[in-house]
Amino acid sequence: MGGGAHVGCTQRFWFSHTKEGMCLVKCSSPNVVASCKPPSPPPALPSLYFASSFLSFRPSNLAPARVLAHSLLSPPCRACLFLTIVRKERRKEEEKKGSSTMSNSASGMAVCDECKLKFLELKAKRSFRFIVFKINEKVQQVVVDRLGQPGESYDDFTACLPADECRYAVFDFDFVTDENCQKSKIFFISWAPDTSRVRSKMLYASSKDRFKRELDGIQVELQATDPSEMSMDIVKSRAL
Repeated sequence: MGGGAHVGCTQRFWFSHTKEGMCLVKCSSPNVVASCKPPSPPPALPSLYFASSFLSFRPSNLAPARVLAHSLLSPPCRACLFLTIVRKERRKEEEKKGSSTMSNSASGMAVCDECKLKFLELKAKRSFRFIVFKINEKVQQVVVDRLGQPGESYDDFTACLPADECRYAVFDFDFVTDENCQKSKIFFISWAPDTSRVRSKMLYASSKDRFKRELDGIQVELQATDPSEMSMDIVKSRAL
């Protein structure tokens, strides 16, 4: 077994060779293990493998990498290069995860086909008075939660909204104008009560714009955190 520290590097490395020709490189901090087993005949760029301290040292837990001019490096320099690869690979994975999370947050949840079909029925055929939607976090989709029949009232609609959970909803509101004309408008209501989970509020807020784009025909939007913010008086004033 040999050891040494590369110039300018604060870590110390130890080298050992197994009977199979495996070269193990260990550093004291951070606790990273790297190994190199060049095949026969060795290629210009031999494969390198590393494993972090929280993984058992088995082939299934090792991630491959490549190193340039490997044969020209002394063992200490090679060890430093191993650690650089480990850090770069970890940084790439963290950036990829972060990018994926931001992308999902920006685009919002997927929308179940049933949501669009039922909305079209409400708009074109007036088959429903209202539709309540919810985000199913298990399948990562917006789905239909409840369908309001044509004979149901606005009070029936507000009564079906949970007191401690967020929801989206559309309501087909009939009203009479000042000129005594019978009209209707489709309201989109974003329901986010103060007692709901913070994660749920963020999820519904980030997915709202994408979901609204799927429902072509919305005329008025309301956001409410309390029943008083979506009272009949407010709905009538927004409709007129």
